[in-house]
Amino acid sequence: MLSDLNSVLFVTLLPLIIVAQAVVVIWLVAHFGSDSIPANQVFQTALEKLAEAVPASATLSDAERLQLLLLSQFNFYLLLIPAMIAIGFATFSIVDEKLSRSLEPLLATPVRTWELLLGKALSGAIPALLVTWVCAGCFLLCTVLLGWGHLLSLMITPSWFLTMFLLTPTVALLSFILGIIGSSRASDSKSAQNLAVLIVIPVLVIIGVQLTGRIWFTTLPTLLLALGVGLVDVLGLLVATRLFQRESIVVKWR
Repeated sequence: MLSDLNSVLFVTLLPLIIVAQAVVVIWLVAHFGSDSIPANQVFQTALEKLAEAVPASATLSDAERLQLLLLSQFNFYLLLIPAMIAIGFATFSIVDEKLSRSLEPLLATPVRTWELLLGKALSGAIPALLVTWVCAGCFLLCTVLLGWGHLLSLMITPSWFLTMFLLTPTVALLSFILGIIGSSRASDSKSAQNLAVLIVIPVLVIIGVQLTGRIWFTTLPTLLLALGVGLVDVLGLLVATRLFQRESIVVKWR
């Protein structure tokens, strides 16, 4: 019962904390850094990229353009939610079944290895994706309540929709595939988490390169990124299938 309660709290509180953290940071920057931050060379480059991607932002004040810049990062920031949930759950999926010996009956069935692993990945990725979408809705609501609603039409672009409904699902699936790979190869849950943590690093890099103006993910770059992650999903599943030695698991964990 306690374990189930911890799982529920993890799935509900962690995403809300991520959303709250983003809202608080944007609010603080908007109120206390709107005068000095736009003058920074790094942010000037990012604001120029923003003006190219969203020409209508040229009519905004410096403070509003800074707000829009930060708000535009949130769709990528949301990618941390399925990644963190995967670290917490996917890494336990197979290793716990090994320890509890509940995996053996499943391995004895005629189900193919890739079907087994894909099913496990989807069983976690789909709920994580739904939680992410709910958090996106909560963030949009907070944006309106804080008086930033007039920026929504500039923030919600085609690339925003691509991130939400194409990139986020592929990242969620990849997070759980990596977690399952770690779980199937590890002898304990802590070791299994090491591989799943890797998905967090690219997400932070994406946020960093856009926030500093190195790359601005408009429609085409976002689409290519999502397709690239989808390809990695397929390759990851193939690798997971190859590494998952079902016969040796049954023998070794008897």
